[in-house]
Amino acid sequence: MDVPRTASGAPDCELCQKHLHRHGPHPADVAYVSCVLHSYGDGTSVHLCGLDFCAHKAERTVLLGPNGAGKSTLLAHLLGLLHSEEGVVRVFGVDPGRNWRAIRERIGVVLQNVDVQLIMPTVYDDICFSARQYGWERARIEEAAAAIMERLGIAGLAERAPQSLSGGEKRKVALAGALLTRPELLVLDEAFEGLDPSSRAEIVELLSELSHEEGVSVVLTTHDIDAVADIADYCYVLRAGGEIVLSGSPAEVFAHADLLEASNIRPPVLAELFEQLGNPARPLTVKAAVEVLKDPGMLQSETNTAPEVGGIGEGGHV
Repeated sequence: MDVPRTASGAPDCELCQKHLHRHGPHPADVAYVSCVLHSYGDGTSVHLCGLDFCAHKAERTVLLGPNGAGKSTLLAHLLGLLHSEEGVVRVFGVDPGRNWRAIRERIGVVLQNVDVQLIMPTVYDDICFSARQYGWERARIEEAAAAIMERLGIAGLAERAPQSLSGGEKRKVALAGALLTRPELLVLDEAFEGLDPSSRAEIVELLSELSHEEGVSVVLTTHDIDAVADIADYCYVLRAGGEIVLSGSPAEVFAHADLLEASNIRPPVLAELFEQLGNPARPLTVKAAVEVLKDPGMLQSETNTAPEVGGIGEGGHV
């Protein structure tokens, strides 16, 4: 699905110069969104245009942006909960708004408001809900449920009523239900909301294992900027109204302070600290910061500034 490109890397046609998209989804895209317009009943609208959004197999793709930028709207289109008035949405090559049943067993979901997902009388019943709807045999469900509850450390909650749980426990239960059927794509809206630091670290590690060891594609939104370097292989930045203005690895994205500021996104605290200290290095994790501070040469070298973004305006990272 390659298209002619200019010397700067942008697609070489008038339409793509305006919208910066790639003439449709690529076979490597697990999920793809281009120039989607959605209008809500209250008269507000979100136009997800600019760069195309592409999520690939075995990658963790993070959406960043202020409230109202369209992150949840984009996820809702991927999940077939909303149908676009114009533009293109594809998940596993299918338009989810028109043919959700064809792909539903391949996708696990944790919504921002997990209370709307937890509808059964016990935690165990909630975790097993989707598998029962798909017609799994009882023995298979029991085995899968025991394994995922053990993996998430919630086996002791099995007989509890979901409404009696803490916010973090509810999110783990919803995640267990999403993972029970071993989905190929995991969609998480505000994955770390309500989690304490220990649970947050566990989920970060779990997402890494799912993606890099088990081949699961992960698409998630978060306001936890300091976690992005640990949870993202690739990022997209939205500004108010839905325009997708920036894409790249965490290091590439956070090198563009001007575009981040225009999208009301602050830099990670470590990068901001080193900037305030006048150090050219921009570490995004504690480990990277320690390496900088241990090496006198790195403290003085300007070669450690974050790289320029390759792919800005290219509409994806194929």
